[in-house]
Amino acid sequence: MSLDWPLMRNNIQREDLDVVIEFLKQDDPILTQSSQVHAFEEEWSNWLGVKYSVFVNSGSSANLLSMAVLRELCGTGEVIVPTLTWVSDIASVIQCGFDPVFVDIDPRSLGMNNDHIIQKITSNTRAVFMTHVLGYNALSEKLLRLLKERNIPLIEDVCESHGAEFSGQKLGTWGWLSNFSFYYAHHMSTIEGGMISTNDENAYQHLRMMRAHGMVRESSSDDIKTKYHEQFPDLNPDFIFAFPAYNVRSTEVQALIGRSQLKSLDQRNEVRKKNIAFFLSRLDSEIYRTDFLLEGNCNYALTLVLKHPDVELRDRVENMLRSLKVEFRRGTSGGGNQIRQPYLRKYVSETFAEDFPEVDHVHFYGFYIGNYPDLEESKISILCDKLNSLSD
Repeated sequence: MSLDWPLMRNNIQREDLDVVIEFLKQDDPILTQSSQVHAFEEEWSNWLGVKYSVFVNSGSSANLLSMAVLRELCGTGEVIVPTLTWVSDIASVIQCGFDPVFVDIDPRSLGMNNDHIIQKITSNTRAVFMTHVLGYNALSEKLLRLLKERNIPLIEDVCESHGAEFSGQKLGTWGWLSNFSFYYAHHMSTIEGGMISTNDENAYQHLRMMRAHGMVRESSSDDIKTKYHEQFPDLNPDFIFAFPAYNVRSTEVQALIGRSQLKSLDQRNEVRKKNIAFFLSRLDSEIYRTDFLLEGNCNYALTLVLKHPDVELRDRVENMLRSLKVEFRRGTSGGGNQIRQPYLRKYVSETFAEDFPEVDHVHFYGFYIGNYPDLEESKISILCDKLNSLSD
């Protein structure tokens, strides 16, 4: 028996490609960053509920620019980071000269344990870099209140959680900066691509310049341009580089796909929400964790985590998923406990990962599988029945 169940299917649809084809039929169309990118940024900001957005070539680049702007405006120091996230979150912290401070996860949200975050805040904390994992909210009123009192920036990684909410407000609107990814496997896609959103105009202007080599002409502020022109009269105004920055611009084609995708995002997300609720309701709660915090969720993947450590059962789950041709990722988001990855070995001891038992459980006994709008409910039922039978 085969369920033929990939991680994602039909995320870029025929109508999205037709928009691109019509665009390319123009005489001499502009393909590099131009008016379509600007329009996508405005439409995304309106959908999210923020003032400003900057479109870049990937979610990882969004992470990198966020850390670069934090360094420029706040200086270096410590950044509190998740142990369950994508590699680029932590890598960008290190690449920009910050010291990562790790916290364990809350097993019901897979996000950072808020109490642990609060315990690790010091006078050297420059930001909390939070990942909303696989569509689950990781925020609490207690944490938000403390960060505001201490004037510590929150940076939200919402790459896996487009449309998810906390207290009726979209994730990505609570922090100083927020990052999104439009990779093919996520809620919506521009093939590759990412977005940084903010309500802070100063951060926005820095992001615009840092996206394109640090060029002052990329700023939309006349005041900023005038300041640099007057301060550096010996330079060509078109080529003043304010920062040692990057080139992470995107293209008009990607923006066109994003604009098309955005129109159906809410509708498609409603199906994803129903899928995850149905999946968890059908799993045996004695065998698997089914108590995930679904309020406000929006999952592009179905979370499958063993309730108790059991190597033999885990292996049976893996073998069964393979036999049914159900694509999966063990360790859930980003391959599990990031502290176990080789890129961090020069920063932490070999046994340091053992200090984080909750994420270690997910690392060894957790999976995610695909959740997309045309996933049939009958397939979910069959898979859950098969999974539930594995402990017999």
